[in-house]
Amino acid sequence: MEIKIVKDYISLQELTRMANEEFGDVVKAAVDVEQKIMAVGGELHADEEVSLMERENSKRAYIWGINIYPKKPENERLEFDSMINLKPHSGNRSRNVEDPDIKEKIKAIVRKLISG
Repeated sequence: MEIKIVKDYISLQELTRMANEEFGDVVKAAVDVEQKIMAVGGELHADEEVSLMERENSKRAYIWGINIYPKKPENERLEFDSMINLKPHSGNRSRNVEDPDIKEKIKAIVRKLISG
């Protein structure tokens, strides 16, 4: 599946279609919290991370991997689990997004970019 860079919005219907084509119920995404954009549709979060860096000049330090479950209610839709979140030099020592401020930024960006 082609990786799509989302700068304005993407519909829940489009995310559901992508999920159905790839993993069934989930779409992997990488969110650039500096530019407030995301890449969706890759097989791996790392593929989306590279896409953001190559196509949008994103910096790795600002890119975080999430999983989006488009069929779930909004408050259960995001999962903050990705290998690209391992950033010991930035204090993030797990696959989760440990900093609550970064988590809130990601949530706000995704809310803005997904239209229902």
